[in-house]
Amino acid sequence: MEATRDNVTGLILAVSSSVFIGSSFIIKKMGLRKAATTGKRAATGGHSYLLEPFWWIGMISMIVGEIANFAAYAFAPALLVTPLGALSIIFSAVLAHFILKERLHIFGVLGCALCVVGSTTIVLHAPHERIIHSVTEVWELATEPGFILYTCAMVILVGFLIVYCVPRYGQTHMIVYIGICSFTGSITVMAVKAVGIALKLTFEGTNQFKYFQTWFFTMVVIGCCLLQINYLNKALDTFNTAVVSPVYYVMFTSLTIFASIIMFKDWDSQSASQIATELCGFVTILSGTFLLHKTKDMGDKPVLPPPVFMTPDHTRSNSQEAR
Repeated sequence: MEATRDNVTGLILAVSSSVFIGSSFIIKKMGLRKAATTGKRAATGGHSYLLEPFWWIGMISMIVGEIANFAAYAFAPALLVTPLGALSIIFSAVLAHFILKERLHIFGVLGCALCVVGSTTIVLHAPHERIIHSVTEVWELATEPGFILYTCAMVILVGFLIVYCVPRYGQTHMIVYIGICSFTGSITVMAVKAVGIALKLTFEGTNQFKYFQTWFFTMVVIGCCLLQINYLNKALDTFNTAVVSPVYYVMFTSLTIFASIIMFKDWDSQSASQIATELCGFVTILSGTFLLHKTKDMGDKPVLPPPVFMTPDHTRSNSQEAR
C-alpha cells in the first residue's frame, strides 16, 4: 500500500511538472513579446526581457516544474515519471493556440504525436539505472573514455553552432538554437544526476559535499543552465512556440538518453529486441521532427478563397457585354 501511495505522489508531481513547464514556455514568450515593444529583442542580443514580470513568472514556473520533476523521481520509478514529460508539449501547444494565437497545422499535430510516441517508446524500454553509492562512482563513470569523447564532441558542436551558425543561420533555422540547448542539456542532466545523488546521500547521513566532484558537477549544472536559458529565449522569441517546445523536447530527450547509455552502459544489460525497439523509437522521433519542420509555417498562412471557374460560353457573353 505504501508503494502505491508513493506512485500516486510521483504521478501527481510528474503531471504538475508538465503543467508548470508547459505553461512556462507561453508565459515567457508573453514577456518576450512585451519586451520587444520597449527594447531590443532577445533574438538580436537584447536582454530587456529581464525587466518584464511575465518573463520572470515564466522562469519561476519552469523552476517549480523542474523541482517537481526532480522530486517525482524520489517517489516513483523513472519509467512512470519520464514519459509524462511529453504532457508539457501538449499543454504548451494548447496554450499557444488559445493565448498566443499560434495555430498548429494538422500535419504539425501529427508530427507532435509522432514525437511523443517515439519518445515514450524509448523511455518505456529504457533499462533501469544502476544504483550509485557515492558521487565518486559517478565521477569514475564520467571520466571513462567513452563519455569523455561524447562530452568533447558536444562541446565542439556547441562551440561551432555559437561561433559560426548563430550569426549566419540563427534567425532562419530553428535547429541552431535548439541544437545548442539540446547538446548542452544532455551534459546538464548527467551533472544534475550527480548532484541529485549527492543530495540524496547527504540527506541520508553520508555527506557528499566534502568531495570536490560534487562542487564540480554543481558548477557544470549552473553554467550549462545559463547557456540553455539564453538560447532557449532566442528560440522562443524567433519561432513558433508550438514548434519550439516539441522539437526541443525530442532532441533533448533523445540526446539525454544517448548520453545516459554511454555513461551508465545501459545497453550492456539489454536484449536485442529491447535495443531494436529503442531504435524504432528514434526513427519515429526523426519522422515527427521532419513533419514539424516542414509544416511549422502552414498554420499561419491565410486561407485563400476557392478559385472561380467560368464556362467558355459565360466568358464569351461577358466579353460581348463589355464591348
